Parts: sequence; structure tokens; C-alpha cells
Amino acid sequence: MKSTTFLPLMPTTPIAMFDIWKVGIMAFELWSTSLSTITMRNHLWQTQPFFSPKMMQENQRMVTEKLEASMEAGLVMQKALLNSMSGKQIPWWVTSQRTMKPYHQRSSANSRRLVK
Repeated sequence: MKSTTFLPLMPTTPIAMFDIWKVGIMAFELWSTSLSTITMRNHLWQTQPFFSPKMMQENQRMVTEKLEASMEAGLVMQKALLNSMSGKQIPWWVTSQRTMKPYHQRSSANSRRLVK
């Protein structure tokens, strides 16, 4: 009979607990920068004509960045699934941090860019 090892639901080391804390901070930052980006983008849409070249370029960039981030996050999830199917499980706190990273980076970049 084959022995399988399961990852604990909660971390057992202080370093892993710190990783969970970092996931929480990253999720909060993602949430807050997303809200500020949505607010600033709505302000742009209300103050500038939607057919101006600047707005069309910004809207296209927004959509492109969202697609790129979702493809990167999907790749991370696919790798995690394939690894778990082959017996190499990665803790949920590591996978969630890797999955949020593309969205977090782009959301922070959008927020900084729209402030200018």
C-alpha cells in the first residue's frame, strides 16, 4: 500500500506563519489599490471624452494588463494542479501568494500611473 503525505492545513513553522501574514497583507494591498484605481479611472472617464486617443490608449492598456495578469495567474494555478497530481504538493499560502502576485503588481502599477 502506497503511503501518501498530506500538507497540513495550518503551517507548523514560524516562517510559514510569516508567509501567511504576507498573503494577508498582499490581499489587503490588492484590494485597496484596486479600489483606488477604480475610483481614479471613473474620474478619468467622467472628465475626459472616451474617444480621445489618450483615453483609448489607457483603456486598451488596462484590458491588456488584466488579460496578462489572468494568464499568469492561470499558469501558476495550472502548475500547482499538475504538481499536486504528480505528488509534489505546495502549501496553499505559497500558491495563493504566487497567484495574487501578477494582479498585485499590475494593480499597484495602475494606481501609481493614474496618480500622475
